Amino acid sequence: MAPRVVLVGPMGAGKSTVARRLGEHWGLGVRDTDQDIERLAGKPVSEIFVDDGEEHFRALEVAAVAAALVEHDGVLALGGGAVLAPATQEALRGHAVVYLEVGVADAVKRVGLGHGRPLLLGNVRARVMKLLEERAPIYTAVATITVDTNGRTPDDVAAEIIRRVEENA
Repeated sequence: MAPRVVLVGPMGAGKSTVARRLGEHWGLGVRDTDQDIERLAGKPVSEIFVDDGEEHFRALEVAAVAAALVEHDGVLALGGGAVLAPATQEALRGHAVVYLEVGVADAVKRVGLGHGRPLLLGNVRARVMKLLEERAPIYTAVATITVDTNGRTPDDVAAEIIRRVEENA
């Protein structure tokens, strides 16, 4: 068992929204590792960061991704920082991984003021820019498909993913 597709990318790329569209199209379940972590911890991601620290959250994230990759056969959306862990990068090999690429302007519009996003405390635009610069090479490295989401609707992005995944099947 393996996910039909795994979505990666920064916050604001539209992973959760596009995952729902893909699940609806293919008639598959949708799983989000951030939601798995929240269920396991019994509190929101933002509280895990505050109460337990980012290191603890990242450990939970590695375990959540590893479990989802072997338990879930639908559409899987990973949290924005999940790909930072070498164990997760390795676990993604052999999977259909779609990088939802987004620029700073679109990401900032989509995440707003960053409420509930602990890594965006302070200057949202500057933090998003820094995260994109740091993580883009990793997203690119783990992806089998890259889709530009800038200025596009979730339906348009999903349609491109469907076309490209089905072409590669």
